[in-house]
Amino acid sequence: MKAFVTGSTGLLGSALVRELERDGHDVTALVRSHEKAERVLGETDARIVVGDMLDVDGFADELRGQDAVFHTAAYFREYFGVGERNHTEQLRAVNVDATVDLLTAADDAGVDRVVYISSSGTIGPKADGSPSDESARRETTDTESYYFRSKILAERAIERFLVTHDLPVVMVLPGVMMGPGDAAPTAMGQVVVDFVEGNLPTLPEGGFSFVDVRDVASATVRSAERGESGERYIVGGRYYDLSEFAEVLERVTGVRAPKRVLPYRVGLAVGYASELAARVTGRDPLITCAAVRTVHEQVELSSQKAIRELDVTFRPFDETLRDEVAWFRDNGYLDSPAERDSTATTTPTATR
Repeated sequence: MKAFVTGSTGLLGSALVRELERDGHDVTALVRSHEKAERVLGETDARIVVGDMLDVDGFADELRGQDAVFHTAAYFREYFGVGERNHTEQLRAVNVDATVDLLTAADDAGVDRVVYISSSGTIGPKADGSPSDESARRETTDTESYYFRSKILAERAIERFLVTHDLPVVMVLPGVMMGPGDAAPTAMGQVVVDFVEGNLPTLPEGGFSFVDVRDVASATVRSAERGESGERYIVGGRYYDLSEFAEVLERVTGVRAPKRVLPYRVGLAVGYASELAARVTGRDPLITCAAVRTVHEQVELSSQKAIRELDVTFRPFDETLRDEVAWFRDNGYLDSPAERDSTATTTPTATR
């Protein structure tokens, strides 16, 4: 298979490039920076194409001859600070409009199939408290997250596209992705770094469904091979309360987990104060109210559809975090693995 991957230097994009190569596929990697591509993908055989999702026409010719397009690229922004404008427009332009532009270009180029990476943020809690499956769809009015809203709108745009086009499009909805290769790092990756360095004195109430990014990459390839067009597949891994998450980190690192839990209402108060300070200083807030509410929702995801239809499997979470910590150490993100007392505050949020 000839595969074209957008967002190739991101956590999932880079894992997907490697997964495709391990399976013997030829990969073309779309990147915004050739320099970053050399750092992140330098040891791979991927053919690098520099381009921007805001200018799909600029790389559309590269889609010709491709069997599958894997669209992992996205713009993430949760809070809009003082002096910053048009972020909602940017989210829509990259995450919604550019996605439709890419689908149109892929259809015109004769691509056989597209796999779109959505977000489990488009999935809401079930009223009875059971794990949420693909039927638990959020509306844009159900979330404060600008990013989640853009992903909801993108899914709706894809569904409209499929009404008038024959190009098969499959949607994959990952949980909170963890694992090696988190070069940015992501918000939860930074939580891991802070934990190991002893800078995580407390965690908020709530949790996420966590999944190894390598398992999402494998599921994404399987969705191209087996997924049904127009279908959404949650690849959520397993739910962990953040205190349980910290216990796993303690087990794999030997660093003591924080014992204090930040009550929900206190977390909201900190969020409000942080956002107020951001309006005054023009800097991003340490924590947002939307992030606190997202953690507190405690949405447990059901991956049964992906397990049943795509034969998706999930590795132990201990292995995921052990490999992530090892990657951070090997790549200079950690000053010292030594156990020490907590001295600073970090509050997790997550892109999913």
